[in-house]
Amino acid sequence: MRTRPAARAGQYAALLAYLIFLAFPFLWLLSTAFKPPRELGSLHPTWIPRHPTLANFRQAFDEQPLLHAALNSLLAALGAAVVAVLIATPMAYVMARHRTRLARAASGWVVVSQAFPFVLIIIPLFLVLKRLRLIDSLAGLTLVYVVWSLPFALWMLVGYVRAVPVELEEAAAVDGAGRLRTLVSVTAPLLAPGIAATALFAFVTAWNEFFFALVLLKSPGNQTLPVVLTHFIGAEGVADLGPLAAAAFLATLPSLVVFGLLQRRITGGLIAGAVKS
Repeated sequence: MRTRPAARAGQYAALLAYLIFLAFPFLWLLSTAFKPPRELGSLHPTWIPRHPTLANFRQAFDEQPLLHAALNSLLAALGAAVVAVLIATPMAYVMARHRTRLARAASGWVVVSQAFPFVLIIIPLFLVLKRLRLIDSLAGLTLVYVVWSLPFALWMLVGYVRAVPVELEEAAAVDGAGRLRTLVSVTAPLLAPGIAATALFAFVTAWNEFFFALVLLKSPGNQTLPVVLTHFIGAEGVADLGPLAAAAFLATLPSLVVFGLLQRRITGGLIAGAVKS
């Protein structure tokens, strides 16, 4: 059916309004990052700084170890993404190809686990990490990120595995390929886009995570970038707005670049994981 011009115009207007709603915080953050202190305290704020300056960025790097915190975030996010994908890929293959009661129960648990709030699981996680002597360590934080991102990674990859025709594996078996050869030469290349999308989603989730890092990391040298950003807020709750905006803008860039470059693959992974064959 053809869409009427009025309906199409309404759709575009709604989409434009939604994009403005999403872009407003980032654009205001960008504007604030380049404003001098006098404009930040103005009673009549403007979108475009009248006298743009880089002083906020210099002050942010002088006051807080942003590069070291960014390195900590990078190590934790990369470790979580790699380990989560390595664990989720074979599990997803088994769940997709062997639809037993246990596999269906595991799929249901994956969905239910996403409803658990952070506060509900932080105390058990803290006790487990304390027993393992991983409190206040990047290894412990990475382990938490793996546990938290694993259900969603598994859910995404199950959809990708189900999208791979079983007939391809059967044809490889007829040609004499063993199970391992079939998985490596036939199935794995077809799953590569899904694995990449899942890894990137796990990376971005861990990069932006704040609550677990705040609770589990105490040493200044181990803190991640989202936690260090809170140091720009004083004891009385007064924020050093210019440097905070500059640091937050820099911390947001990696996520925006990843989603901007690979949004189609990530969206495809979400859609594939939501479709049951």
